[in-house]
Amino acid sequence: MTDSDLTPNGVASAKRQLRDRIWALLDEHGAVQPPGAAGHIPSFVGADRAAERSAELPAWASAQVVKSNPDRAQLPVRVRALREGKAVYMAVPRLETVQPFFRLDPRTFGDGVDLDVVATGAGAARLAPRASLDQMQPVDLIVCGSVAVDRRGVRIGKGAGYSDIEVALLADAGLVHPETIIVTTVHDLQVVDEPIPDSPHDFRVDFIVTPTQVIPCPPSPAPGGIDWGLVTDEQIGAIPVLRTVRPGRRG
Repeated sequence: MTDSDLTPNGVASAKRQLRDRIWALLDEHGAVQPPGAAGHIPSFVGADRAAERSAELPAWASAQVVKSNPDRAQLPVRVRALREGKAVYMAVPRLETVQPFFRLDPRTFGDGVDLDVVATGAGAARLAPRASLDQMQPVDLIVCGSVAVDRRGVRIGKGAGYSDIEVALLADAGLVHPETIIVTTVHDLQVVDEPIPDSPHDFRVDFIVTPTQVIPCPPSPAPGGIDWGLVTDEQIGAIPVLRTVRPGRRG
């Protein structure tokens, strides 16, 4: 990789090419269900087995509060966490409300609530309360989706940047701590040997979990807060919580 590849445009281009390659590879091998990986956090075949392997991590056993993305690929993780009595914060899709997370707490649901349903995006929107940052508990374990991840723990999502913003919001609010563990569950085909270019605001994962293996990643710095120099006016306009937490806001 040349110096020009490491410019912001070069990094973005390299990530875009890698996404396209991994999406095509998954489709070629029939590794997503339903078919059609492009544009998504892939709903990979074997996600249930990856969830089982995640539950074997010591960090899982000790975690009481889990934060997860809302994608289908991580649904088995969310369901398992709820069945084990853990509270789960799930991001509201596109962070479209000032309360950016659903709080899924099995201790507060009635006997008639189906945990398999409430852990879905539609089920959470119908059955779970939303939480603002000041209503949340510290997070012990973060589970994120990825399009690709390398063995250093550098990951890329589908390109919208929501996962990075979600984790940065938690960091700024003091809701992640030095012991917070970050896990991504992916198909084995999504693990790449070449280094993925990353930016200072990108967080890294501690463990990669696939249907067949658990890959520990090298130690990395704890996630940082929001780099306001990189936040666009479009993002501030589209994500209400950013308007409530940005420095120097009015009102």
